[in-house]
Amino acid sequence: MFTLAVAQPRCTPYDVAANVAAHASAVRAAGARVVVFPELSLTGYHFDAPVVPFDLVEPLVQACAETGTVAFAGAPVQGPHIGVLEVSGAGVRVAYRKMWLGGGEPVRFRPGDAPAVVEVDGVRLGLAVCKDTGVPQHAADTAALGIDVYVAGVLEHAWDSAVVDERARRIAVEHGVWVAVASFAGSTGEGYASAAGRSAVWDSSGRMVVSADTSVDSVVRAVIPARATR
Repeated sequence: MFTLAVAQPRCTPYDVAANVAAHASAVRAAGARVVVFPELSLTGYHFDAPVVPFDLVEPLVQACAETGTVAFAGAPVQGPHIGVLEVSGAGVRVAYRKMWLGGGEPVRFRPGDAPAVVEVDGVRLGLAVCKDTGVPQHAADTAALGIDVYVAGVLEHAWDSAVVDERARRIAVEHGVWVAVASFAGSTGEGYASAAGRSAVWDSSGRMVVSADTSVDSVVRAVIPARATR
């Protein structure tokens, strides 16, 4: 049995310490082996947010150590890139850099150059960030690495929330994988006054297994059966 949660914690603009604390609380509440967080979840969606120093993430490392969790958090990383941090009791590392940038992101950030997979307990998780999910090549290239779950942190406007479900279903059906999407809730920078929330998990048939509502601090989890993994 493999438990995976998607979380949409409260985000305080630019306040990494406060956001790390919110992430740690979500990890403790989730009761899951893996917890996925939205795009740029540790800073908010602000193009001028500085790169997150790993030492500030230590409280999340401690929470992961206590619970046996691997967390995937969004943050600006060296490059600069829009990154996904893999956080566990062993520490912090950059696991993935967003490949397909959207809107005004190229003004500040550089695209990553390769898809990425992280293996946890034999389950292979392919990583993605927001616009990546809308680019069929990204899903195809990631799936080609051999994955069980396509895992993404995203940010969408509330009025555009259906796009998350549409993309997740397509990826699940086309590649025969589970899909987990952590979607930003509340408000954040660059014009996102009302984010979509509704983080969710879909099985490999494209059926939504579990979904959060639009509220901040919501965490939902799913159990991925052994037959769905390699």
